[in-house]
Amino acid sequence: MSLPIPRSYAAMEAQQVGELPLGEEWQYEPKWDGFRCLAFRDGDRVDLMSKSGKPLGRYFPDLVEALRELDASRFVLDGEIVIPVGKMLSFDDLLLRIHPAASRVRALAESQPAMFIVFDLLVSDAGRPLVREPLAERRVALEEFATRYLGGRSAVRLSPATTSERTVKRWFASVGSALDGVIAKRLDLPYQTGERTGMQKLKQHRTADCVVGGFRYASKAKVVGSLLLGLYDADGLLDHVGFCSALSAAERKALTPKLEALIGKPGFTGRAPGGPSRWSTARSAEWEPLETELVVEVEYDHFTGGRFRHGTGFLRWRPDKAPRQCTMRQVEREAASSLLLLGAATRRAGRGIAAKRVKAKRK
Repeated sequence: MSLPIPRSYAAMEAQQVGELPLGEEWQYEPKWDGFRCLAFRDGDRVDLMSKSGKPLGRYFPDLVEALRELDASRFVLDGEIVIPVGKMLSFDDLLLRIHPAASRVRALAESQPAMFIVFDLLVSDAGRPLVREPLAERRVALEEFATRYLGGRSAVRLSPATTSERTVKRWFASVGSALDGVIAKRLDLPYQTGERTGMQKLKQHRTADCVVGGFRYASKAKVVGSLLLGLYDADGLLDHVGFCSALSAAERKALTPKLEALIGKPGFTGRAPGGPSRWSTARSAEWEPLETELVVEVEYDHFTGGRFRHGTGFLRWRPDKAPRQCTMRQVEREAASSLLLLGAATRRAGRGIAAKRVKAKRK
């Protein structure tokens, strides 16, 4: 037998927004910091497919086995692959799994097992396609699936969901910056395969004050291309933590002589900017050290492995801030973990708000 949707089926995507949409037609879920994945089970065959349509099973053999061990023999689940390390989710450990050596992947799977957090059911355990059903109906089916098959499972977990703005605010209050953001989905729409309609994401806004420890010239002109950012570690050394390039051409032109006047040591006294990468040229890898006088406030999405995962957004200069005040402490994530939100999700399965709405409508 074959599943009613192909393994090339595109995952529903989200449009990024600046405000949480409100109204009774919306369902809210935590935004998880992992790899989006559609999980296909057809008998003994289990396939994990990424949002880009690439197979992930070879990198997560532990999840393949966990899904194969479920008593349901046919289903398609939409969810997020994450790796818990202690009480936190580690994106760095997730990236380590994308390794060509099967022996290395197996060793990582044994030392740091992955988890699959499920938030949608596209094909039921009876093999029935649900993608044309509205989310309100699919959520009921998912909670019933979780009640029947996920109880006591640590590797496959149900993501919480709510229609209450108050509950969303409680999520932020309980786990703070450990929550990556919130996903909002229209309850009245079918699964929007490959589309951004009906699903929105509101990411956490995080800011940090950083020392400008150096800069790089632009590749095509001798003007500032990017600011190199630093934070002081516990030993008082200035570590390079990322870059900021979100300045207009006019701003970069005006800033260039001011930065050139500050070229000199100490620059970065701890971890310094690296050399060329596959994305950079030899010239773009060159950088100029600066006297540590300038402080800039930037906006970022993630700080992992001692650096900003992506480029940061320029917000403003901070002449009122002393460089030595720019420490790693301000970007250390709170001790609370977004995993706390998973605790009651499975226990409440079948009794969620979406289920109550549908039951009320059936009456």
